[in-house]
Amino acid sequence: MKKYLVMMMAFLPVLMASAPAFAQDGSEASINRGLIGLAAGLGMGIGTFGGAMGQGRTAAAAMEGIARNPQAAAKVQTPMIIALALTESLVLFTLVITFFLQNKV
Repeated sequence: MKKYLVMMMAFLPVLMASAPAFAQDGSEASINRGLIGLAAGLGMGIGTFGGAMGQGRTAAAAMEGIARNPQAAAKVQTPMIIALALTESLVLFTLVITFFLQNKV
């Protein structure tokens, strides 16, 4: 029951922010615009959250590896930076897609 309540409280701001998008006239075009706006906002939020979680886990694993074997720091650091750059590129792709979706609104 507590998990359900926490999830509802987490999604309440999203629903409150999207309410004006659904308060437009009943034409199909405005409903589609509202859904596109909602998809852009949710996509950016989920993309950013996933990228942050991935970068945090990557950095934690690299720091743990360096702590276990300090001589391998140079060998661990380069792949870590490449992995962080690739993870950040996925977040930037999400940002670009979000901008394209908002241009349709």
